[in-house]
Amino acid sequence: MVAEAQRDRDRLVVLVSGTGTNLQALLDAQARPGFPAEVVAVGSDRSDAGGLIRAERAELPTFVVDPAEFGAGSGKVWDRAGWDRLLAARIAAHQPDWIVSAGFMRLLGSTVLSDFPNLVINTHPALLPAFPGAHAVHDALEYGVKVTGCTVHVIDAGVDTGPIIAQEAVTVAGDDTVESLHERIKQVERELLVAVVERLATSGLNLNGRKVD
Repeated sequence: MVAEAQRDRDRLVVLVSGTGTNLQALLDAQARPGFPAEVVAVGSDRSDAGGLIRAERAELPTFVVDPAEFGAGSGKVWDRAGWDRLLAARIAAHQPDWIVSAGFMRLLGSTVLSDFPNLVINTHPALLPAFPGAHAVHDALEYGVKVTGCTVHVIDAGVDTGPIIAQEAVTVAGDDTVESLHERIKQVERELLVAVVERLATSGLNLNGRKVD
């Protein structure tokens, strides 16, 4: 068991696939006096993820559960369930209160979701339910929307279909590219994620059907 003295703040396991800017936002936030959560471990599906370097600089434990070791991308049958079971075990080893998918580009499976029910949250660069999936910023631009944004939501078994915790809007400029729009969204997304984590660590998650109270 984790000693009570270590339970003053909620424990976060953060999952990353890329550079880890959302992770860095959480690391910066936890340095503030009174912030009610702290990152205790960082996991990835890629050994070269930049977020792991940020974690190591912060002297945090890291782990990698590589889908390739379970057959992904090899032409063989991908043992997705086996990958998901190992990921769940590696997460559980750090006794998290919350799991944050922060740019983690893999769908979580039934073991992770059942072992941590309504405890896994995700950031998404669109105003869900509009533009789910991996190409949200591109899709929003192609559709011609004037306003998009970012969402923090609970992960469920679907693709970006879980209950919405919070959203912020971002105006689309006439000369926006995918890169310029995504950069502005990410700036808002980092602030929103920190605010949501602070809220969850302080008040918990109250679900009423699909609505978050």
